[in-house]
Amino acid sequence: MLLVVLGGVLGGMGRVWLGQWVGRHAPSEFPWGTLVVNLLGALALGGIAAQGSAGGALWLLLAVGLLGSFTTVSSFAYQTLTLLRGPRPGLGWLNLVMTLALGLAALMLGHALGVGLLAPGAA
Repeated sequence: MLLVVLGGVLGGMGRVWLGQWVGRHAPSEFPWGTLVVNLLGALALGGIAAQGSAGGALWLLLAVGLLGSFTTVSSFAYQTLTLLRGPRPGLGWLNLVMTLALGLAALMLGHALGVGLLAPGAA
């Protein structure tokens, strides 16, 4: 349990910092910070899952704790609804499609990279 808490603290702090940093550098009504955080989280989770550590201490620390608090479905859902109700509802649909499609692609890429690290002769 302590590993989940430690990972959660670090992941939450990382999400706030990165989300704000992206927001300052890509100002618009589109929630770029949340998208970047969720895509990086999916990429990292793919890599961690490829290592085969599901259920172990490293999984609890990184996947459940750190990435569980780093990524955010609730913020994504709220921001999508806000965009759908706003003057440019197409941005809400764009956020939905980009997050789901790119999130799956990032997870697959992270997994492929993680498997590659385990391949014989990989540096």
